[in-house]
Amino acid sequence: MESAKRVLVYLRKETSVLQCAKFVQGITGHYAPGSQDRAMVNCGLDHNRFIISDRPFSGSRRAELQRPDFCPIKNLTDDQVGSLPEEIRGRGVDVGVAILLQSVNRRILLTRRSKELHIFPNVWVPPGGHMEEGEQLLDAGLRELQEETGLNLQGANLPWSILGLWESAFPPLMSRGLPRRHHIVAYLLVRSNETHQELQEKLRPDEQEVSACTWLDPEVTERIVAAKDGVKDSGRKSPELQTSIMITEVRGQSLIQKDLAVRTLLNTVPVDGEDTERVSTGTKYALSLWLETLRREEEVT
Repeated sequence: MESAKRVLVYLRKETSVLQCAKFVQGITGHYAPGSQDRAMVNCGLDHNRFIISDRPFSGSRRAELQRPDFCPIKNLTDDQVGSLPEEIRGRGVDVGVAILLQSVNRRILLTRRSKELHIFPNVWVPPGGHMEEGEQLLDAGLRELQEETGLNLQGANLPWSILGLWESAFPPLMSRGLPRRHHIVAYLLVRSNETHQELQEKLRPDEQEVSACTWLDPEVTERIVAAKDGVKDSGRKSPELQTSIMITEVRGQSLIQKDLAVRTLLNTVPVDGEDTERVSTGTKYALSLWLETLRREEEVT
């Protein structure tokens, strides 16, 4: 994508002037106290700039911003920053949008990224991608949803909200090399008025982007969220209430139903070596926020 067409992150804190975030700048750390990895911020779009601020501004929404404690951007040394190629250091911080599509019977759609993709291949995530110039958050997310899965919800006027913001870097660990990508991902919850079975019938995944799809229920999601990245054997000692889930694999022009072991979705990010099929760390964060919304709704009812 041409640099002029990218939507970048801009920061404002207290009375400071609005500034474009630098690639090597820890966004979460800019707002979180001490060395914490979580902060409450205000965010919104203004003239193709995604603004994050510690104070409300016109059109802004309140959201939680989080990063993993092993975030490569957080842990860069001065020498490592100096060794980054100039074209990477000068990139700025990109904006991504991911759609957590909730069916009326409380299932969430996840997709497995193609093995051929250069960033996070074979990893389970919600549909999503980069914003394009002139787009709003929801428009970008719904466009990516349609491009990747064939589900066209644009113009459906469905209720939606920002679940949270996630600071993402690739590679996800310093042990795999210095970061080449730096994003703030906005996770949006979109509530469909159809069941997951009805939505499943409309799935037409793009095999260049997506190798499989599945619909997670809250019970399996709880187990996935409990598998903490960076914690050995995390989440694997919970009771085996369900050993497999149904997924839809993309094989050319065909969609094949098959079982996938739940333990595959409990894999955590490897410290070194090749990555493995797993749910991304940012996705676990978004799923945990989704579960919180379900709990709040149950308390109200």
